[in-house]
Amino acid sequence: MSQTSLPRRLLLGPGPSNVHPRVRAAMAQPMLGHMDPRFLEILDEVQASLRRLFGTQNPMTLPLSGTGSAGMEACFVNLLEAGDRIVIGVAGVFGERMCEVATRIGAQVTRVETPPGTILSDAAMAEAIERVSPRVVAFVHAETSTGVCQPVEAIARTARDAGAFVVLDCVTSLGGLPLAVDRWGIDATYSATQKCLSCPPGLSPATFSPRAVERVGERTTPVQSWYLDLDLLGGYVGNERRYHHTAPVSAIFGLAETLRMVEEEGMEIRTKRHAECGHALVEGLLPLGFTPLVEAAHRLPMLVAVSLPDSIRRSGEAALRRRLLDSYGIEVGGGLGSLAGSIWRIGLMGENARLTSVESLLHVLRRELT
Repeated sequence: MSQTSLPRRLLLGPGPSNVHPRVRAAMAQPMLGHMDPRFLEILDEVQASLRRLFGTQNPMTLPLSGTGSAGMEACFVNLLEAGDRIVIGVAGVFGERMCEVATRIGAQVTRVETPPGTILSDAAMAEAIERVSPRVVAFVHAETSTGVCQPVEAIARTARDAGAFVVLDCVTSLGGLPLAVDRWGIDATYSATQKCLSCPPGLSPATFSPRAVERVGERTTPVQSWYLDLDLLGGYVGNERRYHHTAPVSAIFGLAETLRMVEEEGMEIRTKRHAECGHALVEGLLPLGFTPLVEAAHRLPMLVAVSLPDSIRRSGEAALRRRLLDSYGIEVGGGLGSLAGSIWRIGLMGENARLTSVESLLHVLRRELT
């Protein structure tokens, strides 16, 4: 397939987002071996930058070789053994996925649910934690299926006070919202490169507290996944530099460049940019009959979920999304699970968190709908 045969898209779905030319150029650099001293220097740089971005001092901070789902699985397979109890907050599809992963490990799963578009109740989570006395408490910071931003600190504090390990999904928030993993008391956190970091998919930035790493060493059974075993991974990304697997060298070159760009811009400016674009999108969609699924206080700026006008539902929302893609080169995302057919998920992540992106979409929708 020639490069010229690929269409140009404005990716305003739930990910991936468009990639900056600096990142593409970085990924096209000459190949190095995954044990090459120069590559290992770049890997060290990536780890240090990820610590700053996550808001942590955790030595075990690394780009896992896999997408965000691999990051989720890494957290669970390392912290859980068969029979362990876990409380999971389910506010959408990715809370559901946590339950599926934990069940496959053989954990005893207690779900705390909330209707789509709403946040988990601190009180409901606290009640379940007190009743179950779990080894792990897990929930999603930025629920990609609903556009909800979940408050973290109260739930995390309750879990830690009960002696549980806290797992937090930051797939859609890293690089778009400020994170404070150490201050919040999080033990294991994972993200993905294709959202607000605007890298190609394929890496899952993750960080594990010293307490979580100690837990891995105290297990009575081996970690189910050889590939995601923190003890083995630590031998490669730590001081020993023991071979574990062949790291995706070019992808890490791209992530290193993205992280440089994030630090050049600064998270304060970057956060403001995402917030301004999210607000402008909602204000522009209201006159067209779209309504936000999530109340303003808990609405993600980088992934806006909107309920569709009746006219679009009747005529077929998927057909309109296809016209946007085929005629204008703009991708937006449909709903998942129970929200399929009733909402759109519009991503303004990383490089796409620009007012030009907002205006491009609004112009096309006005043309199609009015």
